[in-house]
Amino acid sequence: MSGWRGKGKGAYDFRRVTPCPLDLEAPARPHPFMAPPASSPAAQDAAFLAEVRAFFSTALTPDLRAAGRRTRGVHSDIEACRIWHRRLAARGWIAPAWPKEWGGAGWSVRQRFLFERECALNDAPVLFAGGLRSLGPLLIERGTDAQRARYIPAILSGDDLWCQGFSEPGAGSDLAAVSTRAERRGDHYVVTGSKLWTTGAHLANRMFALVRTRSGVRRQEGLTFLLIDMATPGLSVAPLHDLCGDHEFNQVFFDGVEVPVENRVGAEDEGWTIAKRLMALARANNTPSALVRRSLRRAYLAAEDAGVLHDADIAARLAMLAIEVEAFAELELAALPGGRPDPSGAGATAAPSMLKLIGTELHQRVTALAAELAAPHGAPSLQADPDDPAAGAVARYFAVRAATIYSGSSEIHRNVLAQSFAPA
Repeated sequence: MSGWRGKGKGAYDFRRVTPCPLDLEAPARPHPFMAPPASSPAAQDAAFLAEVRAFFSTALTPDLRAAGRRTRGVHSDIEACRIWHRRLAARGWIAPAWPKEWGGAGWSVRQRFLFERECALNDAPVLFAGGLRSLGPLLIERGTDAQRARYIPAILSGDDLWCQGFSEPGAGSDLAAVSTRAERRGDHYVVTGSKLWTTGAHLANRMFALVRTRSGVRRQEGLTFLLIDMATPGLSVAPLHDLCGDHEFNQVFFDGVEVPVENRVGAEDEGWTIAKRLMALARANNTPSALVRRSLRRAYLAAEDAGVLHDADIAARLAMLAIEVEAFAELELAALPGGRPDPSGAGATAAPSMLKLIGTELHQRVTALAAELAAPHGAPSLQADPDDPAAGAVARYFAVRAATIYSGSSEIHRNVLAQSFAPA
């Protein structure tokens, strides 16, 4: 198969393309008289990256890197997560997006972006981060003093792992259809019902949940946001195994579970507003481009292992995906809090939906190519050794199919975008 596209001076040989940059390239050596000032962004980036890489060289051990490479779902092996969490916490880097006075690293938006990129490029474990990315920022902004004092330190240390209790058998993207009941009885609520597809509920010791406290009104007006101890009597967790045999999802049952009123975030019946704010914070504080970059790196390595890295068509597909990932990363950086402002104001509402929509659909395309490249070269069973690269590629392909459904389906987010930018 020819690698040439076009004819004449402008012809391009895809066989010579490096389709996926695996690392941030060191800047070209400047002319001695043209060196950038120490305060320039390039110099600041170089100093920051040198500090991060020095830390990774000792803290990110081979076994932790291996756990990062084996990741098939939304987080790495839980023990690797705990170790990496503790090491980042000890360094003061566990919550980069948080305000510094609450344990944040004091980094700029760009530094947070570069750090997540380095984590991806160095196969750092993907943290079990519901508390870090979602609940912690919410409590800092909307919680009571008592809630912050009780929960924030345990989120930072990793002693508390939080799962999200939103979806139910009859309420997914239509979250306002939540039917799990919470009846107020004196100083506590009694919760009855179930939550479905609860990621990590078998690992978490706490859950933040949306429950119904009032009927007969507009559905969004009768919901309340509660913090629930997973060890409370009456609460049980049933595993849900996926197609690859992995246990990531669960169904959680509530049979008269008592939750203190002091564990309510916001006012009763105003949980819809709290939940929407939590989702906006969560989408703004994670970095989907770094996760997509991990998968693109695996696709590149799968092509190399299969001996097709310089096949013209494969090289072209990898190159186009690499361009899309870089473009998405720039979009993400601009849309993060502190990025370029949107004078219209519509972007502030639309940004989380835009990032989630573009990032998850791009991630699916990347994992589809990785699976296509890896599957013919092994993986006799989807439940094979997790260290089998082919099995891992296929498992990740199936795992990422859910990404355009959870946290709001792509259809829901397209509606949000349409409404945000619709003419008045």
